[in-house]
Amino acid sequence: MTQDAVPPSVIAEEREDIAANTSDNPTMGDIILARLSRRELMSGMLAVSAASLAVSPTLLLAACGEANDPTPSFKFDELGAGADETHHVAAGYDADVLIRWGDKVTATAPTFDPNAQTPDSQSQQFGYNNDFIGYIPLDGASTHGLLVVNHEYTNPELMFPGVDPTAKKKARYDKITREQVGIEMMAHGGSIIEVRRDKGKWSVVPDSKYARRITAETEMRISGPAAGHEKMQTSADPTGTRVLGMINNCAGATTPWGTWLTCEENFNLYFWGKGAIGKVADTATLARYGIPAELAFWAKFHDRFNVSKEPNECNRFGWVVEIDPKDPTSVPVKRTALGRFKHEGAGNIVNRDGRFVVYQGDDQRFDYVYRFVTRDAVDLERPAANKNILDHGTLSVARFNADGTGVWLALEHGTGPLTKAGGFTDQGDVVIRARVAADILGATKMDRPEDIEVNPKTGKVYVMLTNNADRGPAAVDAANPRAPNRFGHIVEIMPDGGDHASPTFRWEILVKCGDPAVAEIGATFNPLTTSNGWFAMPDNCAVDALGRLWIATDGNTPAATGRADGIWALETEGAARGTSKLFFRCPIGAEMCGPAFAPDAETLFVAVQHPAEGGRGEPASTFADPSTRWPDFKSTMPPRPSVIAITRKSGGKIAV
Repeated sequence: MTQDAVPPSVIAEEREDIAANTSDNPTMGDIILARLSRRELMSGMLAVSAASLAVSPTLLLAACGEANDPTPSFKFDELGAGADETHHVAAGYDADVLIRWGDKVTATAPTFDPNAQTPDSQSQQFGYNNDFIGYIPLDGASTHGLLVVNHEYTNPELMFPGVDPTAKKKARYDKITREQVGIEMMAHGGSIIEVRRDKGKWSVVPDSKYARRITAETEMRISGPAAGHEKMQTSADPTGTRVLGMINNCAGATTPWGTWLTCEENFNLYFWGKGAIGKVADTATLARYGIPAELAFWAKFHDRFNVSKEPNECNRFGWVVEIDPKDPTSVPVKRTALGRFKHEGAGNIVNRDGRFVVYQGDDQRFDYVYRFVTRDAVDLERPAANKNILDHGTLSVARFNADGTGVWLALEHGTGPLTKAGGFTDQGDVVIRARVAADILGATKMDRPEDIEVNPKTGKVYVMLTNNADRGPAAVDAANPRAPNRFGHIVEIMPDGGDHASPTFRWEILVKCGDPAVAEIGATFNPLTTSNGWFAMPDNCAVDALGRLWIATDGNTPAATGRADGIWALETEGAARGTSKLFFRCPIGAEMCGPAFAPDAETLFVAVQHPAEGGRGEPASTFADPSTRWPDFKSTMPPRPSVIAITRKSGGKIAV
């Protein structure tokens, strides 16, 4: 199919993989190559073949005399890999659909009718393409709380009758209606639902006082150094302090004071105005952020998404948004101190000095890993005292060195090249153009940094790097046989001295992904990993109450890997380090998102996003003829993104 004939949702995914970073900064591939070559030269391992390097984690552990018990800590019978029309979970577990696209959120929401959708009804119903999930206990309970859920983007060809995903872009643009655009805008944002577990089963609490939809038109406040900045001012908001909505919210986090951090990712996809390039201010920054991408059609009816008419509106997206789920009247806040880029997540920890530390990935090939450290300490006794703690602190970007060390480079106006003479007017300008500032500082180009999570038990930080097919063949050798890097890898960061505010860190590769049976791929799973256990394209992740790592993937398809996306349990310590086991499998065409544990570790919530998307290649899936009708399997219902609650049939903690 031609580019115009590819479903827009698939084009959007591919656009994530097109690098917008033209700086000369070293890539992570360069650094891994330099580092591993040096380490293996020193240890006399240069003659080791690529095939033997696939088992190097175990060999290295044995050589170092570290923990020698290879018994995996995850206690469940591994699921078989594959792909079909439904979901699967390991034996002994239930995987129950909790809420689906279109289900009621607010008390006044109508019953979902896919053939009679309206913007008003969708604004009260569960949105589309659920991604991040966070669990916030009510009264400290593990069986009663609030779920906060992101709604990343929409698949109009699966949402609406008569949408032809193979039509050329102009034909799709001409045919889309104001009503459809309104429904899509209301299907974005996020949902807050109250949930309860009774007799082992979870359900949504009806008519909850906490129930709320946040959409692409919900009014939000802008705070931090970019608030009121001239580059944030528009004709609708000359103050530069208020904005309508959040879009393309991918991963996120919750905070110790009970708020939800939801992260705007591929916001560039919504903006039009290519004819304006060269006519509006700062076209270089527009290009660095991939604006305008002209993939969503909202600008047809809303001038604010056309940079030729509102050149600053795009600067008001690409932020971390903080929301208080326990206060339905609260106004969401875009916390600009954390920087503007394609945010994937906001993994965090309270540092030993009391300050709050947030790790962030910029999800595009050759973009960066960031860290934000608050100026002030968290007050764990008075949650309200932390209301504006994220407005003051230091944003930094990572440089990974070849010797296994790293440095956090501060994006602070007035230091180094980030001055008026260097083209930055103030700190607001720095955070608005965070990518440009990071380029200048010499940050390390990464292979699509997605979710980042902190293990509170070990202090280690796990960085999901989904893939980078643009890594060149010059990187191929026995130490790093991955060109192109189609399957991704996971980097493990150890802050120096256990101090997450330290300017320096150490790093290791936890695992290089892909099929270890194919030597040229160069995967490094522990040999204890079975043919079902390896995975590719790590995306989201979660750390359970025992400090164990769980991986959700995006991009495993029958064509790419012979399997669907899912949840894999990955060992990170001891002789079993690098061993992975498949726990849950998505229906065909779906991406695995979430995941989130209840505090007692007896429930794992996961999000199944875009079931049937591109599920069989040609003919493309449509509303009338999808590759799966999961989860309802009714001829009257299209496929519906959904949240699932996974529990043990016999009760007890997951995988223990």
